[in-house]
Amino acid sequence: MNESIVTAGSKVKSVRESKLIDTATLSERTGLTVDQIETIENGASLSLSPLIKIARALGVRLGTFLDDVESDGLVVCRKEDYNKGVRFNSSKDDTKHLDYYSLARAKSGRYMEPFIIEINNSKGDDFVFSSHEGEEFIYCLDGVVEVMYGQKSYTLNSGDSIYYDSIVEHGIQAVNGQAKILAVVYAPI
Repeated sequence: MNESIVTAGSKVKSVRESKLIDTATLSERTGLTVDQIETIENGASLSLSPLIKIARALGVRLGTFLDDVESDGLVVCRKEDYNKGVRFNSSKDDTKHLDYYSLARAKSGRYMEPFIIEINNSKGDDFVFSSHEGEEFIYCLDGVVEVMYGQKSYTLNSGDSIYYDSIVEHGIQAVNGQAKILAVVYAPI
């Protein structure tokens, strides 16, 4: 099991307990089931959308769960090191095609979350939609991706980008089996 998933899950539990909130209450505030919350806290699964909902419900930054080192200043992440940081995906069948690599885990107090995301599926698979408060910026690094935003579809080739309000249901997939994107997620407290 990925150690960073366990660490993020334990941070979720620690913050929840420090605020004297039980899993049933957190479930009501997030729309997640108690089982989903317990699975995240036990480190067995971690996905971005539920983590954003939990951060919002607990009144903390998303980075609270992903921070690795306390650094208030400049953070440099070299391309050969990005995959050594916080990496998570979901063991759920609906989002297992997305592997996230945090690029700012050493920056504390951040409100933006930059990720390299590797997409491993193909056009024709069902879109997995998510919706959460905030904004997202996606820059296609490699391959071709299709972004569903509400009822519209947008195709991004290498070098193309899209910026949107993430409260609208959205999903992403690789057109030809694999793609790599830079995604910057802003999730307000």
